[in-house]
Amino acid sequence: MSAQDCCEEPCRHFPEDAWRPEAPLLAVRGVSKSWGARIGCADVSFELWPGEVIGIVGESGSGKSTLLNCLAGHLAPDVGEILFDMRGAGLVDMRRMAEPERRRLARTDWAFVHQNPRDGLRMGVSAGGNVGERLMAVGARHYAAIRGQALDWLDRVEIAADRIDDRPASFSGGMQQRLQIARNLVTGPRLVFMDEPTGGLDVSVQARLLDLMRGLVRGMGLSAIVVTHDLAVVRLLADRLIVMKGGRVVEAGLTDQVLDDPQHAYTQLLVSSVLQV
Repeated sequence: MSAQDCCEEPCRHFPEDAWRPEAPLLAVRGVSKSWGARIGCADVSFELWPGEVIGIVGESGSGKSTLLNCLAGHLAPDVGEILFDMRGAGLVDMRRMAEPERRRLARTDWAFVHQNPRDGLRMGVSAGGNVGERLMAVGARHYAAIRGQALDWLDRVEIAADRIDDRPASFSGGMQQRLQIARNLVTGPRLVFMDEPTGGLDVSVQARLLDLMRGLVRGMGLSAIVVTHDLAVVRLLADRLIVMKGGRVVEAGLTDQVLDDPQHAYTQLLVSSVLQV
């Protein structure tokens, strides 16, 4: 399912009269994962284009996190293809990629923002060290330059410069999440996976974080896949939306179109339940 297959209108990033990349950044074809009789995700297909953000929504147990972990290489799908544009080599099937190459991708072209920032941070390392480690993983070695970039990114995510040598354990939950975002984005990844990035935060902190994320995603032209149960998150961040139920895609299309005029009964229920809160 390409950006234009899921609905009649063109994607906001690629209007009909604009230049469009020749190939998607990520192509997902018939991906399924199950554990015996329990279905994680089933026959999921879509394409993600450069500079595009796709949101995946559904209730707990809908399969969205299973799918995300398959896409990010944390789980091996039972069947299907996950193809990534490997800079000059074209679309490469992730299942056929050697483990060292997958690890390299995770340090360079990919980034993963966890719901719990403690899963994505080194809690015993300073804030600046957390950002610097990612830079060192891609070859940076000059201490002053690394520290300078860390300071720049702490500023971008609204963490005071005088906290650069503090450990994340002394930060609030919102600050930890902002630090995790800085650590992930400092190397300019081409694809960012986000798993409930605002989950567990207070409403006021969520709003501030969402505004920050939207500015970074648009400003850097990032491609991203955002998994969440919060429709406000995808309304702000996502160009296209995939709705999952029972491990299967039940509806997909432009975010505003799906949320403003849902066609599937399950999507209608999700939207109406939010409106009634």
